[in-house]
Amino acid sequence: MAVLSWKHHTLIQSLLERGPLTEKEFHLIFTGITGQNPGTHQGKFNDYLLKINRELSYVQLDLRACRDPYDGRVYFGVVNNVSDDQSKLGTKYSVPQIAFFKAIVETIAQDVTAEGTICNLDALNIKLENQVLNSSGLQSQDVPAAFKNFTMSHKEKTLDQLVKDKWLCYTEDDNIGLGVRSILDLRSWFHNVGVPSCQVCNEAGFKAKLCPNDGCVVRIHHYCLKKRFSQKGVLVCPSCETQWQYQPPKAEPIEVENEETEPVQSQPSSNPSPSQPSLRSKRKRQRLNDAETAGCSSQESGANRKRVTRSSAHPR
Repeated sequence: MAVLSWKHHTLIQSLLERGPLTEKEFHLIFTGITGQNPGTHQGKFNDYLLKINRELSYVQLDLRACRDPYDGRVYFGVVNNVSDDQSKLGTKYSVPQIAFFKAIVETIAQDVTAEGTICNLDALNIKLENQVLNSSGLQSQDVPAAFKNFTMSHKEKTLDQLVKDKWLCYTEDDNIGLGVRSILDLRSWFHNVGVPSCQVCNEAGFKAKLCPNDGCVVRIHHYCLKKRFSQKGVLVCPSCETQWQYQPPKAEPIEVENEETEPVQSQPSSNPSPSQPSLRSKRKRQRLNDAETAGCSSQESGANRKRVTRSSAHPR
């Protein structure tokens, strides 16, 4: 067994305390510890990660990287390799909260339009009783009271906590997307439930660009398309040879991490500053008012139209 130095421990601790870090943030920490830039010492950087993962494997943890399909940035994080439901969110969340999170993830993953989001109002209207009945086969009278009593207020607070903990994210258009921790942690789950992969990078394509040909099921991430277009100028579908047109994605996640990055440098703060709750509450009320006024009908109607022509792409 290799012995880890204080430098390895510092890298691990930074990820455990601060959660997933952007590639830039993690590289800065590595440079501060070792005095070497990963960009010019890639071999040294890879050796550190390899040695860390060898040791973490004994406790069923893994240090891995992923690219966020919402903003295209690379993140590093430590994830749990144990594939039971409770371990995915740890003991911090209650069973109803985990069921609520799972329902949101499943809805996003199963959307054949690959928008990568769920309308805020749709998320709040999820019936946890139905989740229990569908997954366990219980009768309605046997559903635990904790699920029946999981109110709209509980859902709102859970959403905010999941966003704060980076399991979910709010997008620019006030929808809900998957957070970077979910992207890191649920990689195997995406594969197991049959979420179609990006044709270029082979990662889960739950938020991706669909082939313009409605009869084709090929998906490509926006950043993969951007890279391909910058190299070739013109791109055709690798399956049906339909020509693709690239447009930058409209919605990107709101940078919640900016609220937490500064205090984290002095201490691993988990509480927002006094001004944040009022701002978040105002924004949440406005988001709900907008959703109730406009509804999610326009988004759903478009999705339903595509589901008719893309039924074969639905995860099995």
